[in-house]
Amino acid sequence: MLTSRGRLVVALAPVLYIVAWAAGSRALYPVAVGLALAAGVAWTWVFLLRGPLELHRATRGTEQYEGDDVDVGLELVPERSPAPSSAVVVDRVGRAGVVEAAVERQGKRLRGRYRLERLPRGRYAYLDSHAVIEDPFGLARATVPLRAAGSLLVYPRLVELDGLFTESGADLHDGRRVLLRRATGFDLHSVREYQPGESLRRVHWRSTAHRGRLMVKELEDEPRDEVAVLLDTAASAVVGSPPDSSFDLQVRAAGSLLRAHARRGRRVLLSIAGASRDEQRVDGGDADWLRALELLASVEPARDVPAASLASDEGAAAAARALELVIVTARLAPDLVERLGQRALSGGAVALVYVHAPSFAGGRAPVREPALLRLQALGIPVAVLRRGDDLQGALGAVSLQREAAGA
Repeated sequence: MLTSRGRLVVALAPVLYIVAWAAGSRALYPVAVGLALAAGVAWTWVFLLRGPLELHRATRGTEQYEGDDVDVGLELVPERSPAPSSAVVVDRVGRAGVVEAAVERQGKRLRGRYRLERLPRGRYAYLDSHAVIEDPFGLARATVPLRAAGSLLVYPRLVELDGLFTESGADLHDGRRVLLRRATGFDLHSVREYQPGESLRRVHWRSTAHRGRLMVKELEDEPRDEVAVLLDTAASAVVGSPPDSSFDLQVRAAGSLLRAHARRGRRVLLSIAGASRDEQRVDGGDADWLRALELLASVEPARDVPAASLASDEGAAAAARALELVIVTARLAPDLVERLGQRALSGGAVALVYVHAPSFAGGRAPVREPALLRLQALGIPVAVLRRGDDLQGALGAVSLQREAAGA
């Protein structure tokens, strides 16, 4: 189609022709005809160039982290001749908005790039893309739709943790400390009849008494995740905007703890507590860790689930059955505190990472939460995070007494 400049040229051509006829100026006739021909040739040329184009994107490096500038390389591959010598690619990239980049002919392909500056964590889908082709004089323009498949993942920026606030363990009555670890074991799968030669230690006496003959336990080794890191995605507790929001701090904390446990050779489960339950086990393989990192990159605040369900078998599924449970949340509801206390008193290992969301509303108000001291009194390790805190120091060693007292 003709641009505004092209339409102006087309409108000017007959005007010049009439002026030339009225004034009897033969010099203006070629100008009028030339303007009309230029617009027609430009339209025809652009029409021939508007053939299908295939778009390829590439980013520098395999992983992009929040706060980085991301360079996106573009390559347009013409599927037929003639092909344009230049074009402008327009990309709509999720929350990053619309970006434009010029591509120039290099051999048989057109190449260019654009930069997305200081991207927050998230998944940026390519929602719409097209190429704009113009003639050298800007008289005609054609828009060629491009396939906009794919997305760009920006991972959270995690920190290295040499020590963990959970490693001090819970206080025992005699003043000693114990690490929050328990060994895995066997679960009762079913019972069956006793076979000669089997150990009498496996006899299931209740079933034996009920059936009147020896019955033995059929045990099944149920490998449970040693550590489960549960990330609360309650939207009602989020304060601030990405990347400086309470939820982004939650994600960084959960990811840092997950990586710290995984690098120590422990079996770890990442659980996302939201409207839909997403879980990823990390058993030490790079593929497992990459999938967990992708989950952390794309997670967003979601509809609230009851706070107490974060530590219950019904609400937290596999996470609540883990040998050690670490909950990362910005909510400190009484029912959650009660549930954590029940788990601790029943012998279950549990820890809490509490993100103080009000600190993201401005200022450095002290954290005055009596519930935190109550959890500590029950032997539950707690890390408190505020806006601007050193994540490495807070998760490695935390003084709950100082934080809870508002120091």
